[in-house]
Amino acid sequence: MAATLPLVYFLRLIFIQMKTFRIVIAILAFTVATAHAQFIKAELQVNGLTCSLCSKATEKSLRTLPFVGDIKVDLNRNIFLIVFKDNVPVSLDQISKKVENAGFFVNNLKATFNFTNIHVVNNYFSYTGDTYRLVNGDNKDLNGPVALTVVEKGFAPPSVYKKYNGHASVGAPKSGRVYQVAI
Repeated sequence: MAATLPLVYFLRLIFIQMKTFRIVIAILAFTVATAHAQFIKAELQVNGLTCSLCSKATEKSLRTLPFVGDIKVDLNRNIFLIVFKDNVPVSLDQISKKVENAGFFVNNLKATFNFTNIHVVNNYFSYTGDTYRLVNGDNKDLNGPVALTVVEKGFAPPSVYKKYNGHASVGAPKSGRVYQVAI
């Protein structure tokens, strides 16, 4: 009987560890399942850059945004590759304002959005209180990372803005700002 006592304690210890393991797995699964959809990265083309000091000033301005994780600059094409921090809300308007405050203009903004657990209804979806309208979405069922181009004044070249300018935001939810985006 004395020999079975350590075995009982040993089995009890394994049971407790398995129970703890299951709880940890359940918490991780819940965290992954409820992870907030968000913008992951962006490709930002800036007009007016004439030298490396101009791009450095713009990069420095963009780095002050709380949601910017990293930036890589392509001086040949005047493009900033921005990686956003996880679970930090991204504001496209703040990106545009930072570029303008540095003395330049956004020529093109293409941002990758993670559509996991996001429902697109009538070509609209919401993110951080703002509404995004897919001007060419055709009510597609989107999932995972998808590149979106912002097609409105202040984010796109005049030719692109004019192309989509006639698309009215009829039936858009009335909360926050409404962005026009194309896939």
